[in-house]
Amino acid sequence: MKDEKVRAHIRVYGRVQGIGFRYFAVFNAKALDVKGFIKNLKDGSVEGVFEGKKEDVKSLIDRIRRHPLARIDKMDIKWEKAKNEFDDFNMY
Repeated sequence: MKDEKVRAHIRVYGRVQGIGFRYFAVFNAKALDVKGFIKNLKDGSVEGVFEGKKEDVKSLIDRIRRHPLARIDKMDIKWEKAKNEFDDFNMY
């Protein structure tokens, strides 16, 4: 279904810290009306939880894969049903 709401829990590895990666994700998430968060982890990776319409969440993931300064070595994505627990998209 086109308007099905989903949740994607992602973990991104590579050169993804110190390059504006989280700001880029926030900007694009808000533009796509995706809710959730993104945060840096101590091991140098980035974790995010994205909720919204399936097409919009997929678009956000595609956009962050194309961050101009990032080098993404690996991205783990776990798809789930939306829990509707977020009111906005935040960065930590």
